[in-house]
Amino acid sequence: MDSGFTDHLKAVLAEIEADGFTKRERELVSPQGGTVRLEGSSERVINLCANNYLGLADEPAIVEAAGAALERYGFGMASVRFICGTNELHRALEERIASYLGKDDAILFGSCFDANGGIFETLLTAEDAVISDALNHASIIDGIRLSKAQRFRYANSDMDDLETQLKAADAAGARFKLIVTDGVFSMDGYVAKLPEICTLAEQYGALVMIDDCHATGHLGDKGRGTPALTGVGNRVDIISGTLGKTLGGAMGGFIAASQPIIDILRQRARPYLFSNALAPSIVAGSIKALEIAEAADDRRERLKRHAQRFRTALGEAGFDLLPGETPIIPVMLNDANRATAMAQELGRRGVMVTAFSFPVVPKGKARIRTQMSAALTDEDIGFAIGAFIDAGKALSII
Repeated sequence: MDSGFTDHLKAVLAEIEADGFTKRERELVSPQGGTVRLEGSSERVINLCANNYLGLADEPAIVEAAGAALERYGFGMASVRFICGTNELHRALEERIASYLGKDDAILFGSCFDANGGIFETLLTAEDAVISDALNHASIIDGIRLSKAQRFRYANSDMDDLETQLKAADAAGARFKLIVTDGVFSMDGYVAKLPEICTLAEQYGALVMIDDCHATGHLGDKGRGTPALTGVGNRVDIISGTLGKTLGGAMGGFIAASQPIIDILRQRARPYLFSNALAPSIVAGSIKALEIAEAADDRRERLKRHAQRFRTALGEAGFDLLPGETPIIPVMLNDANRATAMAQELGRRGVMVTAFSFPVVPKGKARIRTQMSAALTDEDIGFAIGAFIDAGKALSII
């Protein structure tokens, strides 16, 4: 390798380290859960940074279903779907997702990043326009970049600006318009203004797409996500989601929509056509996870109780929290090094969290994003609250 290029990479890495932006991985030596064990330690720590909202990542019934599929269908499909990679379980899960979310059909992808990466270039051409919230997930941003559609961006959850951009798209002669937003903004924890978005979409003849990765399974009636939570129902045209968070936490993503949308994605979406099919064991586990999630009102109630208790306690202690109604509770530190120090102090006290800084969040907006889980006990929440208060005082944050 060219030494000049290597030196350049080393300099960039040194700058990332100096700015406090280095991301370090911790190795788990236990199943994902409310408490986990890290490599090199015999002690379990409370986990406040997983997307394991209903606590299904180590659910025995899901593990059993995945194991049974592994025995019956083998390790992997070794093919893309349209060649010889479609197992009967794939269609069963797609139909189950569609029924759950009230759509005609669904299509599976290797991840929701792939789903969002393939949908815009498939559905839209240079004659069309996509209008995207400024804080949408990176996968949406990248997916839009891959398309030839005209691009308009509106300020986060600003309905006046959304209307301005819809008018601009009309003025630019857009044939079809697609508004896209996160259902829950993952770094901030609040819900998109879906009723207002849908009303504007209807007024200006636009379609609506949401990425509901941080909602499907645990928000809304029976966990059907932000459309159910906000009462918009089928006014949302396209839903992208994941199997890698609430629904068992393995991997895989999906699009749920009307039949023609799903059919054209099956014919032309590049991440679908050119990626291996999901392993049957993952699909079987996800089917079981969806079955459990739909009936998990008790887990959703516990999750809500944990979030309310944790948010109230940290707010009363003096921490700067972003407002919200979801299990995502960001604790704002604003400085990257300060956020890293807070994460380290909490780790020493038996609570695992992650410091988020640029480029995951804007510069100057570093934070500890805490996430509640139904796998946590009341005692776990009390312990975590105490650790936050103790660490915050040690660092003069509160």
